[in-house]
Amino acid sequence: MRKYDLIIVGGGAAAFAAATKAADLGKTALMINAGLPLGGTCVNVGCMPSKHLLALGDDLYYPQHPRFQALGPVSPDAFEFGRAIRDKEELVTRARQSNYANVLNGLDGVDFLEARARFVGPAQVEANGQVYEGERVLIATGASTRPLPVPGMDQVPWLSNVTAMHLTELPESLAIVGAGPEGLEFAQMFAHFGTRVTVVVAKGHRVLRRHEPEIAEEIVRCLEEEGIAFLTEVTISQVSLRAGKTVVNVQGEGGDRELVADRLLLANGIRANTENLGLDKAGVIVNDRGFVQVDQFYRTANPIVYAAGDCIGKMALETVAAKEGALAAENAFTVPVRTLNYDHIPHAVFTNPQVASVGLTEEEEMRRFGACACRTIAMDAVPKALAVNEDRGLFKMVIHPRSNKVLGVHIVSPHAADLIHAATLAVKFGLTVDDVIDTIFVFPTLSEGIKRVAQAFTRDVSQMSCCVE
Repeated sequence: MRKYDLIIVGGGAAAFAAATKAADLGKTALMINAGLPLGGTCVNVGCMPSKHLLALGDDLYYPQHPRFQALGPVSPDAFEFGRAIRDKEELVTRARQSNYANVLNGLDGVDFLEARARFVGPAQVEANGQVYEGERVLIATGASTRPLPVPGMDQVPWLSNVTAMHLTELPESLAIVGAGPEGLEFAQMFAHFGTRVTVVVAKGHRVLRRHEPEIAEEIVRCLEEEGIAFLTEVTISQVSLRAGKTVVNVQGEGGDRELVADRLLLANGIRANTENLGLDKAGVIVNDRGFVQVDQFYRTANPIVYAAGDCIGKMALETVAAKEGALAAENAFTVPVRTLNYDHIPHAVFTNPQVASVGLTEEEEMRRFGACACRTIAMDAVPKALAVNEDRGLFKMVIHPRSNKVLGVHIVSPHAADLIHAATLAVKFGLTVDDVIDTIFVFPTLSEGIKRVAQAFTRDVSQMSCCVE
């Protein structure tokens, strides 16, 4: 039986961060990966390829719909969907080699095995017929699309974020179940390519339900203006195939109806990839969706087994998975004191305009403090937006009702994913709304929206000149 200081089950962001930390600490490690290729979701079917295709879609769509009256629509050059997918695959292959395979080869004391792993004891893992023992073990197996629990799903070739990335023919119509970040990104991506898209939002759910309602309403307005349809407050009763098309039967206040589309894409949530891992042999506890239960130091019920990344169900973000993986590995071999404040983590939806948030929402502030102090401004309060004919977006700020510290910032805007980092620093380091107001921003920029929404706590920003300080 071969022994390692750390055995890592998985090959994505959390696994790589843990392997890097183990190498930094002078520990030996074995990474065992199966399922998605090396690098996991982000490089293969997540961040890298999706943002590539979203940018391609922007370059195809917006020249046909200019926002300046002096410009006429540009007729698109021939768009080859198959070529777009091939280009995306080339990007993925290069990134997987440079950002993962080459990195792995450069880590001292870290071995790699492509195989399915399962626990056969508290610290023993079997793979390819061999048993390996770790002083510590890290579960970093990620998560995948949760199937829709309605009749007929087993008869329909539905798409996930994985299979949608490998389509070779562009569907004429697409139904998407789920309106979280993934659902909205795929909706706009395919709509920009020329697909007729309908987003189905189940009863009791909201578009971007973890975001502020104003944020969701604004991004829906923007996407509807681009022709994307939203079907909300409905119950999906069944799905079926008819003449090669997918039929989604829904029930709502307007009665029963059929939604017919070439393809069906599920973006209605995830479940942990923890089936068939033999976690019972290791004494590891999971919840009803398979997510591994951990404490604040990423320890499972078995104190020598840790877990990190999407499989623990905290925040399904590549950056979070990597941070959790590094902290878990450090805690495993030192005094376990390192943890993560999830209130300080920015996150984004890469539609156009983008959505980005950090910190508390108004609802969460009310839950914690029993009071709220919030302001929201529309994009037309930002001088740069007026200069470039940009009317899409808004800024919202949440501050502590007594100390005036910035607790949350929520943005819909072009480049919101870049703008949010100024707000992240304000939230993380406890700046007050007055600190933000007292800071000079570059003029004119969209980032001034953060300062303008801060000024909205002290004055009517609709009655301000551009240069009021």
